Amino acid sequence: MTMVTIIDSVESVVPSGGGGNVKVRKSLRSLKSKPGAQVIRRHGKTFVINKKNPRYKARQG
Repeated sequence: MTMVTIIDSVESVVPSGGGGNVKVRKSLRSLKSKPGAQVIRRHGKTFVINKKNPRYKARQG
């Protein structure tokens, strides 16, 4: 008898680069104007971090 494991999503198995739920976008213009947004440059990439509403986290580049 063989045991079969069903995996719902690959994200739960493969560790990410620590980015979390960051969306990659072409333009960050609309996210910059949200309340609580901070624009940060790290390692040649532009990030928008929003601690008030974390669903607006994004990176460009």
